[in-house]
Amino acid sequence: MIEAHTLPRLFAGATDRPLSLAHHEEVFQPDGDVANVLEELNASGLIGRGGAGFPTSRKVELLRNQRGHKYVVVNGMEGEPAAHKDFRLLSTNPHLVLDGAEMLASMIGASRIAVCVARDNPTVVHHVEQAIHERARRNLRGPGIDLHTPPWRFVAGEESALVHWLDDNESLPQYRPGRPHILRIGRGPVLVDNAETCANVGLIGRYGAQWFRSLGTDDHPGSVVVSVTGAVQRPSVLEVNLGTPLRAILASAGADTSPQAVLLGGYGGAWLRGDQIDTPYSNDALAAHNLSVGAGIIAVLPRQACGVAEAHRVVRWMAHESARQCGPCAFGLPALAEDLFAVLRGGRDGVVAIARLQERCGVIEGRGACRHPDGVVRFVRSSIDAFAADIDDHLRGAPCAGAQSKQRFLSVPTLEHEEDLIWE
Repeated sequence: MIEAHTLPRLFAGATDRPLSLAHHEEVFQPDGDVANVLEELNASGLIGRGGAGFPTSRKVELLRNQRGHKYVVVNGMEGEPAAHKDFRLLSTNPHLVLDGAEMLASMIGASRIAVCVARDNPTVVHHVEQAIHERARRNLRGPGIDLHTPPWRFVAGEESALVHWLDDNESLPQYRPGRPHILRIGRGPVLVDNAETCANVGLIGRYGAQWFRSLGTDDHPGSVVVSVTGAVQRPSVLEVNLGTPLRAILASAGADTSPQAVLLGGYGGAWLRGDQIDTPYSNDALAAHNLSVGAGIIAVLPRQACGVAEAHRVVRWMAHESARQCGPCAFGLPALAEDLFAVLRGGRDGVVAIARLQERCGVIEGRGACRHPDGVVRFVRSSIDAFAADIDDHLRGAPCAGAQSKQRFLSVPTLEHEEDLIWE
């Protein structure tokens, strides 16, 4: 059984093979009956681990008051190239994720659970399929569980795009002028949570709020699963106590502990300078730097790297990955990528481009059908601040050595006909 103050929690009993249902129930034995799971969920302070940080109990309360044929959607798509945590969790103990999904379904009165995993990761698809089959053989009462395998794309993991795919077989984000907003499959209201959030619900339903809050901080309780990439010995997935200093997390991951900067929250997130990595890894501490834990991604950039070159690659890929259904994505994001390339090349065009970047960010922000362009704007603005010295070097015609190097540290899928940078 899991003890209150120890890690791992979500990965308890983990091996190189997924836990069977019997082994899962042996490892995660409840201390006793949790009388009211919703009350415990509310007292736990659990916020979604997918990036938005919305209180999970508020989502549940919102859906409980809806009528119709309800659904719970487990979002295991993980569209971020730098993220591997939900895939690791679903490969290690899919039953804990399914436990949480069943509890959520019970709380809102949902009759079906849709588990969504990208078809491009057949190993994880197989693990989840086997877990669903294993549970079905027990003939337990409860909601039906279906596995869905949309194609992998960055926007396919955005919750409204995922629900749109389930409803109409298209991965297109839906326009939502206000939050919270009830998503629907047909006329049925939908609760969407990512795999890690569901797994935490499963733990809270077994051990209660007090147990959950025995780790983390008062304002950001629990543990979190983190993907660490970039300047590391090898990309890794760690479960960490919220409030742990970033430097300690980097050391545990075998990462550079004297970096130029670390990117938090993925490619819609923002940079933290290398001299700030003793900051505790929790939303309450990171708020002082206008940052958050977000989707649990830490990308480490060493001092010899060119932040401008890395930012250009990310923004170019993010522009390519947009749904192109509104102007900010179709025209604004490619324009940001072009401006960053002009800054890389330097000279007079670069000076004009850096001023234009700031103006375009202001025009794009808040005008998209979804939050994809806002995330890119956040990343661009943060890159301009974090790599101001590199930008000055490029603009005066003296690009840093990192820009001319072929070594890159942020994981970005290669685009067709991707050009090499030519320095004159």
